[in-house]
Amino acid sequence: MKRGVTIKEIARAAGVSPMTVSRVLNCRPGVREETRRKVLRIVEELNYRPNLLARGLVTRRSGTIGMIITTIKNPFYLELAQAVEEEARAHGYNIILCCTRFEQELEAEHIQELKRRGVDGIILTSAHTRDEEVARLVEEGVPVVLVNRRVFEPDLSGKVDFVGVDNRAGGKVAVRHLIEMGHWRIGIIRGGMESSVTLERLEGAREALEEVSLPWDEELVIEGDFLRESGYEGAKRLMALDDPPSAIFCLNDYMALGAYDALLEMGFRVPEDVALVGFNDVEFSSLRMIGLTTVSQKTYFMGQTAVRLLCSRVRGEGEVREVIFSPELVIRRSCGYHQRAKRRKEGVL
Repeated sequence: MKRGVTIKEIARAAGVSPMTVSRVLNCRPGVREETRRKVLRIVEELNYRPNLLARGLVTRRSGTIGMIITTIKNPFYLELAQAVEEEARAHGYNIILCCTRFEQELEAEHIQELKRRGVDGIILTSAHTRDEEVARLVEEGVPVVLVNRRVFEPDLSGKVDFVGVDNRAGGKVAVRHLIEMGHWRIGIIRGGMESSVTLERLEGAREALEEVSLPWDEELVIEGDFLRESGYEGAKRLMALDDPPSAIFCLNDYMALGAYDALLEMGFRVPEDVALVGFNDVEFSSLRMIGLTTVSQKTYFMGQTAVRLLCSRVRGEGEVREVIFSPELVIRRSCGYHQRAKRRKEGVL
């Protein structure tokens, strides 16, 4: 039988002490980021896998983490889950992935099953703004980290870790960009109002309009569900209005993809006739044939950070934290910025 790689061998290859390797593998503080990355790289190269049975007998932990998302249809959650799995595996954890399909009852069932399986903690991305299940987890002392979605419960303030982007700032920068491009009638395709992501991005969009005294028109705000089909239907409804918008802001990239399809089907050119902006910066957004202008929220780092926070919570270390990433506008073809700049350079504008 082939002997497994030991922590001492990893330490020797990395030029650090076994204690430092142990700290890295257990997400403990006191290790420089450069050293941590070097150790994790060597862990991968040597294909190190901890003896989970032996560790479980000592720590009384299962070596598994539960991750609950809404749906694997949304590319954002696939990219987030990949980041969580990679970071968790580097620290000796396996992931159990569950999907709620936007149903709170199913979320509750998954949570109960994960607790029954004895997971060491839960990364939850499906939370509603009012979510009794999250409050119950915190009350029971189950290690949990919320990612992307908040829970607006006063009793949970300062009691649960959260990792996400500044959605209000992201919504604001997206709509402000469209305004600066000369659009004053902007359609919005939103997600469900039970999601903090929707509420915060809408708040930012409203602020951008208020800055230039543009009215908030409910006729231009179409309900979606963060899936491609709702973006398709939303764009159809917007462009069928007597006074259709000249630009559309979709609250995620997947709905923007559906909106793009609908606009082309209806004979509109993007961005010549209608500008389009999304949110998330998922992988397909950068494809040359799409070139979607969007708001990046650093999905990989969100997943990575969530695992580290959960590891700390499992060990009972540190204070509850909120890690908020700053959004970044990624300008591509779909908003018309580059075409406008080219015409200005040529003296057309």
